[in-house]
Amino acid sequence: MSNSSHLINLNLRGNNLKDSGVYLLDDLLQSPHCTLQSLRFTDAEGETTTLTGIPMSDVEEKEDMSESADSSCGSMKRDWSKDPPLHSDHEPGPSEKRDGQNRTTAEAHEQYLSTSDSDLKEVEDIGKDCVDRDLHMNPEDSEKQQLVCTEVQAGPSNWEEFTPEVSAESGLTLYRFRCPRSGLFHCTWTGLVFVVDQKAELQYSIDQWNEVLVESAGRMPAGPLFRIECPENAVRKLHLPHCETKHGQSSGSLSVAHITDDGMSFIDPLEITDTHVVIDVLHMSAFGLVWQFLANWFSRKTVHGQVLLFLAPPNPKIKKQKLNVLLLPRNISVDEVQRKQWNAKQYIEAPSGCELIKNQSYTVDCPNAYIVQPERANFILNFGPNYHPTFEIRLPMNMEEVTLTVKDQENKKVWQHDVHLTDPAVSEDRQHRSQQNVSLEDKLSSVRPDFSIRVSEAVLNQLLDRLLQQRFINDNESEEAKMKGRSDRARYVIDLVRHKGPGACSCLIENICELDPHLSQTLNLCQPDRL
Repeated sequence: MSNSSHLINLNLRGNNLKDSGVYLLDDLLQSPHCTLQSLRFTDAEGETTTLTGIPMSDVEEKEDMSESADSSCGSMKRDWSKDPPLHSDHEPGPSEKRDGQNRTTAEAHEQYLSTSDSDLKEVEDIGKDCVDRDLHMNPEDSEKQQLVCTEVQAGPSNWEEFTPEVSAESGLTLYRFRCPRSGLFHCTWTGLVFVVDQKAELQYSIDQWNEVLVESAGRMPAGPLFRIECPENAVRKLHLPHCETKHGQSSGSLSVAHITDDGMSFIDPLEITDTHVVIDVLHMSAFGLVWQFLANWFSRKTVHGQVLLFLAPPNPKIKKQKLNVLLLPRNISVDEVQRKQWNAKQYIEAPSGCELIKNQSYTVDCPNAYIVQPERANFILNFGPNYHPTFEIRLPMNMEEVTLTVKDQENKKVWQHDVHLTDPAVSEDRQHRSQQNVSLEDKLSSVRPDFSIRVSEAVLNQLLDRLLQQRFINDNESEEAKMKGRSDRARYVIDLVRHKGPGACSCLIENICELDPHLSQTLNLCQPDRL
């Protein structure tokens, strides 16, 4: 590939590139003299793929960026309408033809194949704190430099863990946390770590990736997309959870997509730890981990995965129960997955860690099962927003314990566990009988902590209006409740209604079930006439 300056089309079908070949190909694409327009190859799954419209090397841009960064902190824009992103097409067979004509070398530098995202602009984000990154800073700033180094290297022993307030609005889960001071704060539900400079309120959620936008820039999602809001300059650094193995951490393919109303930029990590990618942040919006598209297309990508189990209520008519098995990357929030399991409410806690390979097929063995379907399934790197079962296992209704084994396509064990089915879930009849022995006041008292975390502000205000309309509370109590913050208001409503007797408690439970069925199911509340 030393004489690659005149190479326009490259066909590598049938070649087993392995790692060394991928690195050589990457060197070719990074060369400032590369004029390659079309690349055809056989990927790790044996499918023939064509990439067209391959962008020019970033070398010149990186050199310009380096010169610019020496003088001041700024940003660098790259216009994809002049230098469009790569595209891919899977070929059904060797008879398929490519469109387009060969171009001269000069034309190749000036014109690329058209793209529907031709107006996309990639903003290379180098707008970082120059002082923090300057190794030759003034001696008087040495304390600040030491603080930065300590923060970047800080691990779990330096984090202060917190459980956020959670609410659901329009199908979106919102997380809130009030940072009481500066420090490092680790969200136990999402895995995010915030390096905070001041007392502030954080609000964040998990959004859906626009994969067309990301792939058009030569990247692919490597984790959830977090949309974060907080006061200006409150958060200095962000740690995003990754699912990389040791080999993946050193491959250099990980970066962070920063998506705003103005476009998309990519931030290089300050550090990649065993669990997180650390970056500087200046302005909050949407952040998500991404991989280099080409490097991960060829390879059989191995990631840290997790096996999650959800048990549906038994069906008395057919005397069977259903156990759903999900194979997911490690950096997916269990809570986020649980909220999407509409027909299997009970999450079974079990050691979940394993290593999984992208697009490799897996099977689940369960000797006690009536059926496991499908018989075999591929592991897909899924980062939301929906999480469907990879396998469904039908079991006898009275089964209390089963042994599950996940095997790869070479029939090697990747995960095994003895699962106790009676711990997290009981039959619907037993649930109802146990609830009959619990007063409505005690029931509300037991769900008070989760209710204060999960209920949305909109639902809470509607509950207050209905309690007032049905004369279970008065105007003064309603106004006092509305003066409180959301979580304090939720606790106040539970306490207020509990002291007004079974009628008020029944009214509150009935309205929760009507206004937010998902919340009532999560809290295991059902309407009083069904108890």
